[in-house]
Amino acid sequence: MHQAYVLGLGQSGISAAKLLKADGWQVTVSDSSSSPSLEQRKQTLESEGIVVELGGFPDFAKLLKSGQSVDLVAISPGVPWDRQEVEQARSLGLDTIGEIELAWRYLKHIPWVGITGTNGKTTVTSLTAEIFQAAGLKAIACGNIGFPACEIALQVLQQKLDPDWIIAELSSYQIESAKTVKPKIGIWTTFTPDHLNRHYTLDAYRNIKARLIDQSANIILNGNDPYLVNFGAAMWPKAIWTGLDEQVVEAIADGACIHEGWVRFRGEPIFPISHWQLLGKHNRQNLLMAVAAAKLAGIDSKYIDLAISSFRGVPHRLEHICFYEGIAFINDSKATNYDAAEVGLRAVKPPVVLIAGGQPKQGEASAWLEQIHQRAISVLLIGEAASLFAEMLKDAGFKNYQIVETLENAVKHAAHIAHSRAHNHPSQPLPTVLFSPACASFDQFANFEQRGDRFRQLCQEICQEFR
Repeated sequence: MHQAYVLGLGQSGISAAKLLKADGWQVTVSDSSSSPSLEQRKQTLESEGIVVELGGFPDFAKLLKSGQSVDLVAISPGVPWDRQEVEQARSLGLDTIGEIELAWRYLKHIPWVGITGTNGKTTVTSLTAEIFQAAGLKAIACGNIGFPACEIALQVLQQKLDPDWIIAELSSYQIESAKTVKPKIGIWTTFTPDHLNRHYTLDAYRNIKARLIDQSANIILNGNDPYLVNFGAAMWPKAIWTGLDEQVVEAIADGACIHEGWVRFRGEPIFPISHWQLLGKHNRQNLLMAVAAAKLAGIDSKYIDLAISSFRGVPHRLEHICFYEGIAFINDSKATNYDAAEVGLRAVKPPVVLIAGGQPKQGEASAWLEQIHQRAISVLLIGEAASLFAEMLKDAGFKNYQIVETLENAVKHAAHIAHSRAHNHPSQPLPTVLFSPACASFDQFANFEQRGDRFRQLCQEICQEFR
């Protein structure tokens, strides 16, 4: 029996272990941490015949020396590709792959849409899946969104699922360890600095994403992203570009654009842009990339129109929560870097009461700070980044900020500030309360979803109080 080792006991690692077990492998899962929740997962997996080791990863040299076989090492996305034990496995010539690569080995007979990018990929993935589904196709969104890809592979292996398309949102963490994944359609949404704590340089981060695109049979690129235009035009001369502006439209007769009130693909009108509901220019870019993918897959325009007309976006990305005395509360918890937070600020109606902060990331903040200057009347700062952001705002000459530490405090303060502003300036537009952190969530929350769910709950409590 073949022996597989899975590193990382998160959702992706559990799915990989179950897939391998179902395919007849002997499986050992290990995690470098130990906690009550991991102990619980260990018990569940061990009841299914999977060995689980907590508190460290295997020493593969020692295992081989003792005569044990190591036929496969599968790495969860949360385990760094340059971690010592992973590098050791690769240097020993062991078959060392990521969870997405493992899923690909079971699903490569099905066409994939592979979607990557710094920002926008979740919206593009969700919308693409909805368009394909509206056309009657069995299209499953997975990867960095929804189900882990190995969960889909397991269901296909067990003949519980027979998808027509895999719509995979792929982060740089997942692509890094997925050397042979070759999507039928590859989409690159945006490119700005992110995850430099993991990839170290911008070039390394870019090259990881570029590999996925390079291996795609058909390529869709965002023509409004200056970095992609400069980098991608020479590299992928046959790529399909999307664009909002007239000058971009002229350059992409073969691509997708908005022209004279219509979304068009290769010149053909698909549907009126008035049918699209989501806020912001960035969402129009996301729309065009999903439309281009649908047309490349041969989907009729009427199904595209049907899907986009009812699409309301994804949770935690400019998600409208409620109105409190006419003041909108918007959840943008998915804005985990400066660029995404800048996009969030641009998309909502000013004046804005902004809640920001969390675990800070490296990046260029000047465009974000400029938008705060232009659109925010007050900034409430939470989490680890609060004092750093306060310093940045002070240096940028923005004075109306306050450190409030927690999300609970921030929502109460924001409601009070917005309410006072509305009453004291009745002739001016009502303010918007926007939670757009520009930070990771890990200082106070398990992930951005949990953080956004908490914000939603706090807003709903305030809105109900005043009904």
